[in-house]
Amino acid sequence: QVQLVESGGGLVQAGGSLRLSCAASGRTFSINAMGWFHQAPGKVREFVAAISWSDSSTYYADSVKGRFSISRDNAKNTVYLQMNSLKPEDTAPYYCAADTRHGPDTRWNEYEYWGQGTQVTVSS
Repeated sequence: QVQLVESGGGLVQAGGSLRLSCAASGRTFSINAMGWFHQAPGKVREFVAAISWSDSSTYYADSVKGRFSISRDNAKNTVYLQMNSLKPEDTAPYYCAADTRHGPDTRWNEYEYWGQGTQVTVSS
């Protein structure tokens, strides 16, 4: 089992920045990939970014390329999502996910473990 706890959400004006953190515990040695997803009201959970635990290769949704950056700190078992140039349409709960079976994936149903989510609200 892997447990994930997100933090760092909040309210920010358009153009501002936030950094989300996701701390993993439990069987962290088994993690292959971690990702961030968001889910606006009435919409499906959407891919934001993912990172490989083995080689730190990163993947981004087109909507966040150049604005968001995913990184990891293996010593702390923590993944970060640096969010810059935030837009009102980025508003949503953001969820951290982890998988032990394969590398990074853009499909939410390929991840085994999920955090409780942290709310990001961007005002115009």
